[in-house]
Amino acid sequence: MRRTLIIWVITLTMCATLYAQTDKQINFIENSWPEALKQAAAQNKYIFVDAYASWCGPCKMLKATTFKNKNAATFYNQNFINVALDMERGNHPQLAQQWGMRAYPTLIIFDSKGKIVLNTVGFITAKDLISFGEEALRRRKDI
Repeated sequence: MRRTLIIWVITLTMCATLYAQTDKQINFIENSWPEALKQAAAQNKYIFVDAYASWCGPCKMLKATTFKNKNAATFYNQNFINVALDMERGNHPQLAQQWGMRAYPTLIIFDSKGKIVLNTVGFITAKDLISFGEEALRRRKDI
């Protein structure tokens, strides 16, 4: 009985810790556009893409500040499938060309079928990132 109670306490503590960590930063699928499309279709959510390059200073600033903002993290983790794509690796240069990208970072919101809904280029604050996401959700037709 005591062992079962200890296991339950440990399990609940671990779950609470994991739950608390999920909203400390935006949780991204790393470098897998197909997985983002799959999850978006399954969950009927829009996709938020952080299209970046490893050498890009403003991209690094987004990751260090905006994407770690608690309010932005809560909003994006609840409302979107988030994916970060290094646009210079794998087949991502082809995606960059297909999406008409010209600079980094480019932040794009897609519908669950992979159609662009909204995009912006350059560093933005957490407050502006939330406004960006809210605007995309206002444009949603299937709700």
